[in-house]
Amino acid sequence: MRTFISIQIPEEIKKKIIEIQLPDFVGKKIEKENLHLTLKFLGEVSKEQIETIKERLRKIHLKKFAAKITEAGVFNENFIKIIWLNIENCEGLQKEIDEVLFGLFEKEKRFMGHLTIARVKFCEDRKKVIEEIRKIKTSEEFNVESFELMKSDLKREGPVYEILEKYNLE
Repeated sequence: MRTFISIQIPEEIKKKIIEIQLPDFVGKKIEKENLHLTLKFLGEVSKEQIETIKERLRKIHLKKFAAKITEAGVFNENFIKIIWLNIENCEGLQKEIDEVLFGLFEKEKRFMGHLTIARVKFCEDRKKVIEEIRKIKTSEEFNVESFELMKSDLKREGPVYEILEKYNLE
């Protein structure tokens, strides 16, 4: 089963994200119901591994915290595939997840909190697209009160996510 660990984005923030005007490109915006912050992608895991992962994640005892969405960007300006929004202040939770899962999964080499808002297949004027993306500014804040172990089923229409277990922060 394909899995990852994420933070869900509040509905009112999702509505604002969906309204962001993106530049012209061939591809698709991420559907509102699929917007989330991936803290750690686990990949394919067995049912037995899932139980061990759940046990370990239950050991995390962090306090609730505020996260902030700041700017838009891309990973590679020469080869635009993903348009994202930067999310700040989730590094502590991500490091804690890496610690409790160490031995089962490698630690992240470089975590960057980002929310994928679009997948790009092609854009005619790359420089113009980058300029337009750089103009996107936001300062949305939200409280992170939990994180989830998620299952991802890849369908023809797009991914379908299911919460396997939710972990409340203190």
